[in-house]
Amino acid sequence: MIQPETFQFLKDLRKNNNKDWFDANRNVYKQVKGQFEHFTEKVIFEIGKFDKESSYTTAKDSIFRINRDIRFSRDKLPYKNNLGAFIAKGGRKGTHAGYYIHVEPGGCFLAGGIYMPAASVLKAIRLEIYENINEFREIIHAPSFIQHFGNELWGDKLKSAPRGFPKDFPDIEYLKYKHYTVFKNQPDAVLQKPDFLQEVILVFQAMFPFNSFINRAVDESAA
Repeated sequence: MIQPETFQFLKDLRKNNNKDWFDANRNVYKQVKGQFEHFTEKVIFEIGKFDKESSYTTAKDSIFRINRDIRFSRDKLPYKNNLGAFIAKGGRKGTHAGYYIHVEPGGCFLAGGIYMPAASVLKAIRLEIYENINEFREIIHAPSFIQHFGNELWGDKLKSAPRGFPKDFPDIEYLKYKHYTVFKNQPDAVLQKPDFLQEVILVFQAMFPFNSFINRAVDESAA
């Protein structure tokens, strides 16, 4: 579970997003961060039971920094109002599809797949879908997949067929995605229940065939 003090800290941070306040509450942040690392370690261990390759990481390499990169942003607030961890081969900086946990008061969710892949990787994923459309369709039409993620992938799409693929391909909509990601909102109360770890693993198990399919394309693009 995610501790109530984590939500309280993030709520307070949202109201006091400045360095002076953060420095004065740095010990609270360290405690919150430590609890989130511990939870992430548990998730990584459980993921390893069904997706060994994605478990080749650590909590430290999976959790995003709370400091924002404000160099090229109009928003100069120094800190994120959330905690996030991307669990995949290579951690948050890796190139593979993986599993994401997002903790933010009023905006919690579980997600996964691959976000903003390099052009060569994106083309490889589209080609994998094009050449194995029946397999891909079975994955995203599986009852457990639809139960958690609905009937649509998440993210922006092209308006027309991507270059190099026939416009009359019956499942052309699946090739238009710019990211191959899935998403499930989670109420704050669910994250604070003792059995939240079980919920995370159920969602991620339903995601596993999708990630596995994508990672096959990622590996082929690097070969």
